[in-house]
Amino acid sequence: MTNKHFLFIIALTGLSFLANAQERQLEKADEQYRQYSFQPAIDIYEKLRAKGYVNADLLTKLGDSYYFNAEYKKAAEAYQELLVSNDTVVGADVVFRYAQSLKTLGRYQESDKWMREFAAIAQKMELNSKVDFDYLEKIEDNSGRYDIEQFKFNSRYADFAPSYYKEGLIFASDRDTGNLARYRHTWNSSDFLDLYQVKDAADSLTTVSKVSGEVNTRFHESTSIVAKDGKTMYFTRNNFFEGKKKKDDEGTIRLKMYTAELVDSTWTNITELPFNSDSYSVAHPMLSPDEKFLYFSSDMPGTFGKSDLWKVEIVGDGTYGAPINLGSSINTQARENFPFITKEDVLYFSSDGHPGLGGLDVFATKIAFDDYNQEIVNLGKPVNGEYDDFSFIINDETHTGYFSSNRPEGMGSDDIYAFIENEPVPLDCLQDVTGTVRDRITNEILVGATVKIIDEENNEVSSTLTNSEGTYSLELDCNKGNFVRALKDGYIPAEEFLAKSYGKPATVDFYLERDVVTGGFGDDLAKLLQLSTIYFDLNKYNIRPDAEIEIQKVIAAMEKYPSLKIKVNSHTDSQGRDEYNLWLSQKRAESTVNYMISKGIASDRLIGEGFGETKLINECENGVRCSPEKHQLNRRSEFIILE
Repeated sequence: MTNKHFLFIIALTGLSFLANAQERQLEKADEQYRQYSFQPAIDIYEKLRAKGYVNADLLTKLGDSYYFNAEYKKAAEAYQELLVSNDTVVGADVVFRYAQSLKTLGRYQESDKWMREFAAIAQKMELNSKVDFDYLEKIEDNSGRYDIEQFKFNSRYADFAPSYYKEGLIFASDRDTGNLARYRHTWNSSDFLDLYQVKDAADSLTTVSKVSGEVNTRFHESTSIVAKDGKTMYFTRNNFFEGKKKKDDEGTIRLKMYTAELVDSTWTNITELPFNSDSYSVAHPMLSPDEKFLYFSSDMPGTFGKSDLWKVEIVGDGTYGAPINLGSSINTQARENFPFITKEDVLYFSSDGHPGLGGLDVFATKIAFDDYNQEIVNLGKPVNGEYDDFSFIINDETHTGYFSSNRPEGMGSDDIYAFIENEPVPLDCLQDVTGTVRDRITNEILVGATVKIIDEENNEVSSTLTNSEGTYSLELDCNKGNFVRALKDGYIPAEEFLAKSYGKPATVDFYLERDVVTGGFGDDLAKLLQLSTIYFDLNKYNIRPDAEIEIQKVIAAMEKYPSLKIKVNSHTDSQGRDEYNLWLSQKRAESTVNYMISKGIASDRLIGEGFGETKLINECENGVRCSPEKHQLNRRSEFIILE
């Protein structure tokens, strides 16, 4: 029932006071929704829903509240109720989140159906979507590369967002207040998240303590990174500074990033970063390996979706360059956050916009910092699963690290997991390309043909020659598009484009056309085309089946080159009288010409002449004993180029 119909019924019954009360409740829920306080909003929306006060807007916000609070089963139920309403037109975001919610529940076929619906809408709206229906196979290929276990210092509350600090870790937790808040979704909650640390993450006897100094407050603090010198920390906090809350024009408290300075073992001198704003959020700081750039997540103007990954140059003395979006290869119409960059320039981040298993998944890409057009790889199971997996960090040298997840087998609402990397996910995308090179007309293999890999800038990357079987094998960078090109003297080059891929081996066979323009007057086209000889039976001039196959190749060449004119020369062996053989050869020439005319070749492009036994190709002349096989060699036709 729509809101309009509901109010109409209420008016008829005279219960306007009830409608006003429900409207006030709805306004209160909408305010909580705008504040990203999704659980209070859910409580009110559900009460109104139970009373039958349901419309498209309520179901949308209820579904979104559940979705951003990581309650995907209930989100799917709300979205489904919304989508089955025949008179409801929903936006692309709703279709996308419904598909993602179904995926989290393991209902992949249903998810694909709605993802196709989303893809159609996204194309019309020119959204930066990353729809891929082969994602499960690709994710499976990357699975099984990590061994994971529970972090020794998890609590029954929320523990997440680990970052390296000296020999230990700094992480976010609400263990002192127990609010079960989902900070990564509800960017403003009324409860506390603070930064904690363990001095030695490998020592189970190490105690957990709050980060000292002025970092922790009565608002949220989370997602930190400490510079190599150990004296500067970047961290995220609610839009709260010097005891004051700041809201945007809609009354929403945003996230901001700050720095803290370590003075006498205490974090102090809290400074707000200059590109913060009361109008949008910035969060999840990460430093580049050379510490010249600060990476972060934000919904600032220029963002493709709910939140994007950005970078800003650290100029020094509290000065920063202009924020730069990492681009459409990395960022989507959904959420990208929690960046982490290794010494090997591998960027790890979480997203629900790239194809995944449900909720937020962890992805990786090897980036050059001036080129973000790279392949994005899902880390696969067990790091990723049907729930939210995020804030992944790794030590390049030890191949160990940590990530966070809200998977149900954990101790709390969010948990930190330790892992060992047994085999890195392949980020240098290499694709094996194999195939055979043949003559297009004769289908014969071409030995020694050159096959090259040419990039999109027309630079030769690599090359090889076909072997004795006419086959080749090459390897290319599948992070980019490439041309595979085959060449051989006397043939027209051919090529095929291979788009970016996930590295699945490809087979590219080539059938090269002869460049018959290299042939001239008097040349035998049969030799240029490497045809088998056109033979005739003894005392016969009909076209044999094996000869018909070869003549078809000549016809194909004449169709390819309309200006080509041919003279058919036919010959006999020396058996029989000379006059008879001359007549027989003429009949064979005419038979060949007539056959070609019957197949569509114009008669003015063909002439035929019989030479009898006057042009034998071996010693089998009159009076010489020869085998039947030797005599057959003389019963032949030739195709001489006239022009």
